Amino acid sequence: MTTPSPPTYPPRPDSAPRPTPSRARRASVGGLVALLLVVACGAAALWSTRGGESGPLAGRPRVTDTRAGLSYGVPDGWKHDPAKDRDLIDAFSSQITRIPGKDHGAAATTGATVLAGRAGRPVSRADLRRTTEAAARSNAGFFFPDRPATLEESHRTVVDGRPAHTAVLRVTADTGGRLEMTLLTGRGGRTSFLLGVVTGEPDPALVEDLHDVLGSTTVD
Repeated sequence: MTTPSPPTYPPRPDSAPRPTPSRARRASVGGLVALLLVVACGAAALWSTRGGESGPLAGRPRVTDTRAGLSYGVPDGWKHDPAKDRDLIDAFSSQITRIPGKDHGAAATTGATVLAGRAGRPVSRADLRRTTEAAARSNAGFFFPDRPATLEESHRTVVDGRPAHTAVLRVTADTGGRLEMTLLTGRGGRTSFLLGVVTGEPDPALVEDLHDVLGSTTVD
């Protein structure tokens, strides 16, 4: 399939500085969405399997991201490569991507990835909506540069019993795209996030996969 042009680096949810274009050109194109970079973060994201869990993706392999303090399931047709997690920029600590040809019939030009990480600073419950929406728009500017993105949804939610907020942006130009940012308050005041990105016209099955990953997430 055709791999989309490498995106520039997305910031942390607390609006980290935009990297310079020269650094962005060093991004390594890997998988369906080029998100693997040359800066190692040393994240401790481990692969594990939890059998017998209820809810979405029950019985599927799971990613246990100790740095983000999250664990989430891997949908059928998606892949997690622990070795590549070590090459993510510091803002991210784990990633799963859709495997070509195993995407429930989504278009060949459609790529998808889910990334997890820990926010650079704690976000209070009162600021979850504002911070989530700002982080979603900022990331959309990095993943889809110079393309208009419209806020489609912004709603409170709960992730494993913890307060959270989700913002969904739809990219309307060129081949389209979708970005879903969820911030959640973890234990001890920690704030973590899940970021789902679909490049190309989103297929309903891929969007459902993003929701299943969020629904399968537990806070460690």
